[in-house]
Amino acid sequence: MTFTPYTPPAPDAPAPKAGRREWLALAVLLLPCLLVSMDVSVLYFAVPFLTAQLEPSSIQQLWILDVYGFVLAGLLITMGALGDRIGRRRLLLTGAALFALASGLAAYAQSADMLIAARALLGVGGATLMPSTLALIRNLFHDATQRGKAVAIWSVAVTGGIAIGPVLSGVLLEHFWWGSVFLVNTPAMALLLICGPLLLPEFRNPAAGRFDLPSSALSLAAMLPAVYGIKEIARNGVTAPPVAALVVGLLAALAFVRRQRTARHPMLDLELFRHRGFSGSILMNLLAMFAVVGCAVFFTQYLQSVRGMSPLEAALWNLVPTLAVGGMAPLSAALARRIDRAYVITLGFALAAGGFIWLSWLEPASPLWLVLAGSAVYASGLVMVMSLGNELAIGVAPPERAGSASALLESGTELGGALGMAILGSIGSAVYRGDIGGALPPGLPARAADAARETLAGATAVAAHLPGRIGAALLTAARTAFTHGLHAAVLCAAAVMAAAAVLAVTLLRGVRTAAVAGDGAPGDPAAADGPAADGPAADGPAADGAAGNGAGWSGEDAGKATGTRAVGTRAAGTGATGAGATGAAGTGPAGAGATGPASSVTGAPTSGTLNKRHTQQM
Repeated sequence: MTFTPYTPPAPDAPAPKAGRREWLALAVLLLPCLLVSMDVSVLYFAVPFLTAQLEPSSIQQLWILDVYGFVLAGLLITMGALGDRIGRRRLLLTGAALFALASGLAAYAQSADMLIAARALLGVGGATLMPSTLALIRNLFHDATQRGKAVAIWSVAVTGGIAIGPVLSGVLLEHFWWGSVFLVNTPAMALLLICGPLLLPEFRNPAAGRFDLPSSALSLAAMLPAVYGIKEIARNGVTAPPVAALVVGLLAALAFVRRQRTARHPMLDLELFRHRGFSGSILMNLLAMFAVVGCAVFFTQYLQSVRGMSPLEAALWNLVPTLAVGGMAPLSAALARRIDRAYVITLGFALAAGGFIWLSWLEPASPLWLVLAGSAVYASGLVMVMSLGNELAIGVAPPERAGSASALLESGTELGGALGMAILGSIGSAVYRGDIGGALPPGLPARAADAARETLAGATAVAAHLPGRIGAALLTAARTAFTHGLHAAVLCAAAVMAAAAVLAVTLLRGVRTAAVAGDGAPGDPAAADGPAADGPAADGPAADGAAGNGAGWSGEDAGKATGTRAVGTRAAGTGATGAGATGAAGTGPAGAGATGPASSVTGAPTSGTLNKRHTQQM
């Protein structure tokens, strides 16, 4: 069994199709996607059990829960850039080994500090896995239709992992000790380590240059304080420490951008953001994750604290909308082949807005189907958005920059989730506190009153210690106040989704991907490590500077690149100095020397066996 044979296509030839091995490779790549996304939520039920054994302080317990996400978010950009340089398969397999090792350490942790350290190591491993999987999909599937299907499957795996995590955790804790929720990762990673070298080819960017350690430090200094500050504001309100953390993160981000503009070998190609297809996709995914994460906490509490479900029961009911929307990602990919994907993404945001408005009718005694139906509607819309956003972002990025592009995409979703939790959580909490204040019984001790005002869980605990009717009245008032807070949060989410629908049409209309000569394929040595990738055209003057570093690859920057190519002409390089591979097209107007329309597209110079990817603006 071999990869689909590939030779550089003639002008206007279709991109090579993926074969059986590429699809098997995709199945292997789904393993880390499922596990990394599950690890975000797998601790929800395990906390009481590990707390009883390890006896962490309240601060340690928060770090046990949060350190994984902090490290993961902070290292995504670094790991994406590292994969472009050392090879994406190598980074994936290294991360899998580290993830398996850290899972074992977490499962058998003997103290809270040991568990925190193990969770941090899991975050490091997770940061290597997520961008590597999406980048490898970009390099495995060159045909736009097949890649759309592959990314849709990847998106379903990530979404499903988040939903399955709490259920799997609950089932394991029914039969085993708390460490089993971590140990389950080990056999899956072992399977990846066995199958990965057999099914996954290696890809790296031969022109990436040296790894820039200062940029890595600055990206970490930007993401970690920003995510920490946003989460702390969501948890404890606006106080000096999280605000200071946000300021530090912003300053580090500005320094990072400056470094990328001036460094000889920048970690990121900032020209990626000049293309509205890429920057627009990141923004769409950020907004979608803003709504998903920001509202998820309300629905979990609604099922448990308002409707009185056990955690496992609530997790099982949460699976229903997830199962219902499983086919939306493939459906959106099919629709995008028939109509402009901007309209499909707009439809997704409109569905999400409708689902959130539906959920604004919820009351404490509403039938369960009302919750499940509304959740299925908004989840269907956002799955459509994120699936197409992922596919478009990696489709418009050059193949050699797929690792960095994937890392930026993942970083955007992490930031969107943190913002959603902070902003929507704060809105819901403010409404809850305003409503519950007048319902507190007179004579309630100040400490108990503060606990009841803070959260629904606090009010439930206070009500349990009050006499019959007084306690019942407080509980009813607290549940009603929480539901009003949920209404405010989902209506705010609906407004954001409506605005995002308008943005999607504005930013993404007319953007599509198209394969041309130069899109290196699996099995082609030039696409990975072979000598052809380092030939004169790749390293010579024509490839140096902006074009050699990935700039000038979009249709919007045609005048900046060497080897300008117009739609319909595609002057592909046939050798180290082939037509369109050298020359000073960058000194002329956009589309200079081309016979196509003004919407010409450009590509960095290539050798005879190297392929590039470009974007058409239609």
